Amino acid sequence: MGKIKQRQAQQAAREARDQPPRSRLNYPVKEWTGDLPGRAEDCGSPPKLIWVNELNDVWMEIPRYVNFGWGGMWPLSFIPVIPLIFCIMPMFYLGGIFYPLPVLLVFGTVIFISLSCLTYAMKSVLFEPRGAPVRFNRKRQKVYVYEFQKSVWPWKRWHPVIKVFDWKDIHGEWVMRRAHADWGHRIYCAVCKPGTFDVTDRFILTWTVGGIDEAGGLWSFCSHYMEKKPVPTAPLYRDKPRDWTPFKTVRWPEEVARESSTAPEDA
Repeated sequence: MGKIKQRQAQQAAREARDQPPRSRLNYPVKEWTGDLPGRAEDCGSPPKLIWVNELNDVWMEIPRYVNFGWGGMWPLSFIPVIPLIFCIMPMFYLGGIFYPLPVLLVFGTVIFISLSCLTYAMKSVLFEPRGAPVRFNRKRQKVYVYEFQKSVWPWKRWHPVIKVFDWKDIHGEWVMRRAHADWGHRIYCAVCKPGTFDVTDRFILTWTVGGIDEAGGLWSFCSHYMEKKPVPTAPLYRDKPRDWTPFKTVRWPEEVARESSTAPEDA
């Protein structure tokens, strides 16, 4: 009987070892690869920033740049102009008011769709935030996330949405991307109900980067910073991607900007 129990215990251990890892969260992110440590001392990667906008003893702001060049979006944004020209020019020079009604309806539909696509493209390349930032306030132990409410309907108002979370409720998630044009590692932050693993919200901390050391280093840096441990001040990249727009695309509301950049005693 002793040998049978021993074999059963060994079999159970092998089965437990062969099982795929599971997230501690009740609702893991899509394509979840692994949970990140909850404490700075457990992080396997040394703390390292990728980019940084501001870093001091009270707060820091890191940008989140997307993985495409805005400069390349400009030529693509003018593609809807082509059907506009083909529809408007004949009507203008050949007397389009005498066209049959079905033809006018087709032209009108194409013009409306083209104008909508052109408006969508122009609003994106001109006004969509570049590197929508996240602020970490180590004195308040708060995280301020700058999101952008964007709609497929270009005639609707697009506007920023600010989310504020307690650092203690945030759990890191690692995602390994294997797409052909988007290969690398991402870090997501899951926001849970206090004291639980019940996910209520989620935001991305960094879009896809090539190495796990970069992604893991960023999470390690945030953990060290918010736990008031020493951190290096130099980011991995000092040069930032070009904006390709004459407008300032990130505007924190005045009240949030003040709260996120001050200590409680300074408020």
